[in-house]
Amino acid sequence: MAILCASTSVVVSPSSSSSQKLSFPSLNKTRSGNNTSFLWFPVASSKYAARAASFSVNSRRHFRVRCQHPDKQPLVPENQRWMFEDTEFEGPDIWNTTWYPKAKDHINTEKQWYIVDATDKILGRLASTIAVYIRGKNLPTYTPSVDMGAFVIVVNAEKVAVSGKKRTQKLYRRHSGRPGGMTVETFDQLQKRIPERIIEHAVRGMLPKGRLGRALFKHLKVYKGPDHPHEAQKPIELPLTDKRIQKLK
Repeated sequence: MAILCASTSVVVSPSSSSSQKLSFPSLNKTRSGNNTSFLWFPVASSKYAARAASFSVNSRRHFRVRCQHPDKQPLVPENQRWMFEDTEFEGPDIWNTTWYPKAKDHINTEKQWYIVDATDKILGRLASTIAVYIRGKNLPTYTPSVDMGAFVIVVNAEKVAVSGKKRTQKLYRRHSGRPGGMTVETFDQLQKRIPERIIEHAVRGMLPKGRLGRALFKHLKVYKGPDHPHEAQKPIELPLTDKRIQKLK
């Protein structure tokens, strides 16, 4: 059992034969009037403060009272301070220990940009890889409810490939909202008309449904042909680890 206090450190090794009682006077400092404090919690009466400050040691466990002296080094190491606020450098927050990304941890202008050539890439495998990087699942700071992902640029969208007979059998439906307004077209027809929509449709289905998914979908930039207007972002090549993503001719 570990107890944090303010000034000293002591280790108690209890004996199995007798029961000992330990008291810590430094924990019974009076703030104002009859109010006392134990582990930074105010206690109204000195009777309850004495009970809180003394406890019975009748087991074989070692009880350790660890405290941070103001003249000593902070409890948080230098390489772990990024997980804590500036006010927590003197010691971790013992109540909220789970790291959660702040607004400064996912600024869009500081995110990485990737680029991938869709020539002869299998549609589904390419879309799943793009969705992983847009979602941020490749990062150690991945958080399901936060936009932590990168931006992905797809060029040569008209050259994406599919396997089997999907070129003539895969259907895309859209509805105008009026009675009888459904339009159905095949993969081949949509690729000749709007090739960007094929990759956008595949990636959108792999993103969360809701306002987070709508925000993540804006990270995808699909273009017909090899040119794109994002040279200023200095995109790097998207890592493709799936060996089956390239269609064999």
